[in-house]
Amino acid sequence: MIIYGKQVCWYVLEHHRKSVKTVYIAKKGILPQKLFDSYRDQIKFLENKWAQVMSKGGNHQGILIELEPFEQSDLASMKKNDFLVMLDGLTDVGNIGAIVRSAYALGADGIIAVGVNQLNFAGIARTSAGALFSMPMMIASNSLDVLHELHQSGFKIYGAAMNGTSVEDVAFADKKVLVVGSEGEGISKRVLGKIDELVSIPMKHEFDSLNVSVATAILLHRMSNVIK
Repeated sequence: MIIYGKQVCWYVLEHHRKSVKTVYIAKKGILPQKLFDSYRDQIKFLENKWAQVMSKGGNHQGILIELEPFEQSDLASMKKNDFLVMLDGLTDVGNIGAIVRSAYALGADGIIAVGVNQLNFAGIARTSAGALFSMPMMIASNSLDVLHELHQSGFKIYGAAMNGTSVEDVAFADKKVLVVGSEGEGISKRVLGKIDELVSIPMKHEFDSLNVSVATAILLHRMSNVIK
């Protein structure tokens, strides 16, 4: 697994040393001296043209890291938490990365992706600014089985929808799951049937909708800062 870019690489080097296999440097002085000294034995220098090849033309900013494959969490571990996010059919790397970043910053405990067979975890790592490596995440093949198990474990399932109850008026349960759907389709019908309550974001002006990552961040903030 290859990641690149100054911000995400620095974050991983500072917080996830065990995952780092090789640090590739194509720009002199890109690393602070402390990090350079710490990883000296794992650093390899390469020409910019090879860095471009490794990053597939992406903006590597002079640094790339080869990591161990991303290790997904499992449902048994997820169920031990109190606040989960479920992504139903989301595939856009930018949106998923932004959601992972917000979820980590705002106190969610884990993310479950359903309605997809695989995800570009390297891309998500970049767009989440490295937060992916600090946030338990998994792909589940059967969304209904997952929702059933979460219900059985005492979770209340909330779904993001424009026709839901205003998030400001909802008394959220202690154990909760926020389900968000894809921008084009929203929450799928099979998942919608298992949701306990739909929630929405009140807006000052009439508009189609918010970007899914922005909407998720707003809902996460409200759900993690409920006054009891």
